[in-house]
Amino acid sequence: MGYSFGREDVAFLGSAAGNAALAEVDRLELTPATLLRDLERVRREFGARSGALIETVRLRRRAAAKLDDSGQWLFTDDALQQATPTLVARHRADRLSGRAVHDVTCSIGAELAALTRTCPSVLGSDLDDVRLSMAAHNLADSRNILLAKADALTPCSTGTVVIADPARRADGRRTHDPAKLQPPLPDLLAAYPGRDLAVKCAPGLDFDRLGWSGEIEVVSLDGAVREACLWSAGLSAPGVTRRATVLSTRAEPATYTDAAPDDIPQRDPGEWIIDPDGAIVRAGLVRHYAAEHGLWQLDPRIAYLTGDSVPEGVRGFRIVERLELREKTLRQELTRRDCGTLEILVRGVDIDPDTLRKRLKLRGTAPYTLVLTRIARTAAAFLCTPA
Repeated sequence: MGYSFGREDVAFLGSAAGNAALAEVDRLELTPATLLRDLERVRREFGARSGALIETVRLRRRAAAKLDDSGQWLFTDDALQQATPTLVARHRADRLSGRAVHDVTCSIGAELAALTRTCPSVLGSDLDDVRLSMAAHNLADSRNILLAKADALTPCSTGTVVIADPARRADGRRTHDPAKLQPPLPDLLAAYPGRDLAVKCAPGLDFDRLGWSGEIEVVSLDGAVREACLWSAGLSAPGVTRRATVLSTRAEPATYTDAAPDDIPQRDPGEWIIDPDGAIVRAGLVRHYAAEHGLWQLDPRIAYLTGDSVPEGVRGFRIVERLELREKTLRQELTRRDCGTLEILVRGVDIDPDTLRKRLKLRGTAPYTLVLTRIARTAAAFLCTPA
């Protein structure tokens, strides 16, 4: 648990004196090795404000990898953990460009900051006074935004697209039960019948059980699945119920939907193995992705793809040899090839990569990738070199 901020802390941190104090604390390392010494120094200089100062500096340092232009922002630990990464928030804001939007769980304003760039009118509301005060500080330079204290389950705007991000912790633990989110997802959906609605969710939720009739979009950023978003029918393209959006800090975004063709051949493994982005897998669009790029599946029930070329910007693994999935066979072949560094990818078989790597006792110098999977009823191992 992080420091528990109060509104008095927010007022101080946003003042000239607070800014000067934060600048002083930011000069300290605040690493595990220096923390006790740094704490003593801050307590001597700033007394009761030391906790708020140290926590704010540490949270700002963490936020730099997630949120753009947040160097002067205020956070709580929980709010920063749940805050939408800037690129993901901007992607959602682009989909809502030109619409009036109400974020009914606005927290410290990470989503609002993106919305103010594309939406003419933005309303943010929350029940947490401290987070609302932080949002007011963080968005002080935005002119097209209004903040209010309100319950997400009690509609207080009309003519707006409603955005919500229910908290994914219950009783101090992360939950994948829609009914245990805060506010509960079923209650949230019931509160806005007929409204254009976008609800950010954990990608691990059981969406089939939820019975959502609109679009479910799964979003990844730099290879890591970040979130799912429920889009009501009025905000979705006709015929689209599943979407995967692959975002990158180094390349243009890519989008795949279930409105695209998914016809792919059944063939023997090609020259390459491709492990699709997690957003594509979670969204159930592996076949659609394969069809677009001229690939096919190693097995119809497994997400690994294969082909004779690798899509641009995607990591592929060139097949060197197909082996029996037997520890003795693998050890002998890897030793013969002087393998020293081994990446192990697993789908469809119950094998722990770290345990297997230790048991193989590799002492060579050459790097390889081992893809372990199942084709029909037979376990298979593919020895590969990465592209």
